[in-house]
Order: sequence, then C-alpha cells, then structure tokens
Amino acid sequence: MGVGFVEGPFSASGEFVPAMTRRKTFVRRLLRWYARNHRPLPWRRTRDPYRVLVSEMMLQQTQVSRVIPKYREFLRTYPSLEALARATTREVREIWHPLGYNIRPVRLRDIARTVVRKHGGRVPDTREELMGLTGIGAYTAGALLTFAHGKPAPILDTNVRRVLRRVLYGDRPIADRVLWRVAGALLPQNNGYNFNQALMDFGATVCTARAPRCPACPMRGICSAYPRLRGRARA
Repeated sequence: MGVGFVEGPFSASGEFVPAMTRRKTFVRRLLRWYARNHRPLPWRRTRDPYRVLVSEMMLQQTQVSRVIPKYREFLRTYPSLEALARATTREVREIWHPLGYNIRPVRLRDIARTVVRKHGGRVPDTREELMGLTGIGAYTAGALLTFAHGKPAPILDTNVRRVLRRVLYGDRPIADRVLWRVAGALLPQNNGYNFNQALMDFGATVCTARAPRCPACPMRGICSAYPRLRGRARA
C-alpha cells in the first residue's frame, strides 16, 4: 500500500499522513462506492492510449457533460495519432470549439506529431518519457500510465486534492508534495485503474466543492471535515 507513513497530528511541515489502518478503510469504502455508482463514460470503454490522451486533454477545465459529444466528434474526425498529426492548427481549433482554452487542441496535435516522429506512433509508457512531451504534466502522465498502460500511478487533480484534504486532513491547506505522497500510499497496486477513477468520480459527484453530499457519503464516519461541512451539505 505504500511507504510506512505514521499517524499523528497535522504539523506545519506537512509530513504526517494517515496510518495504514485508516488508509485501508478509505480505499475499501471508495472502491465499494465506485462499484455501485461509477459513471459510464465513453473513455472508460477503451485502453487505447491515444483515446485516453484525447479525453484527458479535453477534460482539463471542462465539464464532463460538455466533453462527451466533442470527444466522439473529435475521434470520428481524427481516429488515430497519425491522422491528428496531419491536421492544421486552424482545423484542430475549429473542431475543438466551443470547449475553450484553445491552446489545448494545438498542444494535443503537437503531442501527436512528436509521438509519431520520435516514438514510432506509440504513446510512451514511462513517466519520464510522457512528461518529456510538451503539454503533459504530472497528472496527465499518471492518468495515461494507469488508464491506458495498466501501470498504477498516483494522480492529483482538483477533485482528488479536495477529497484527500477533506477526508484525511479536515480541509486544512496541505502542500501538493504531501498529497502526491498520500495518493501514492493509498493506491492499490492491483486495482489502480478503478481507484483513480473512483477518486475523480467521488470528488465530482459526492465530495463536491460547494454543496457536498455529506449525508450520503460513505466516508462521513472517517472524514475529518464532516463535522464542519455537514451544515452546508445537500442530501
């Protein structure tokens, strides 16, 4: 389950993270919740690295409901890395509309060109090579490793950060370097795909930013933020 972190009070150094027993409870409850409540998203029906990459780039700063139809349209137009690599800047920006943040389709096209040119058309399967591609950061690298290549890797995005901070730290400000370590410590090596998907779904649908669904939350018995959040929670 990860390195041997110790239980203890929150410290200014941010070095204390939950002990093994609590981490196991968190993982068990999260996976049980996900088995019953996961969203049937189209990019979860594939392990193709290119299709996973397209979805991850589209989901940056954009709601899932807006991404789904555009994801399907984009893949009909550019069904492979090679097809995307041949596209012009104008073409990829036009098909991306109206998702916004129009640097994203250009970066995605440039990634496709680099992968075709330097990696023989195969999306790399190591963190170092992935993060060597302009436009791919730590989160996207972890998502590609886990969701496309079957190599469990921690992820940390807005939803995951919020879930970990609330449940484990009472929503105190915690440095990302600590949360990355916690995400890695929690990650079950034999079920990394479902765990990482579960973290994101849980943050998007239950442990939401403005109106968390605390009464229905399977974590409420172990959530450090529950006593404070339940007053503004929704059913």
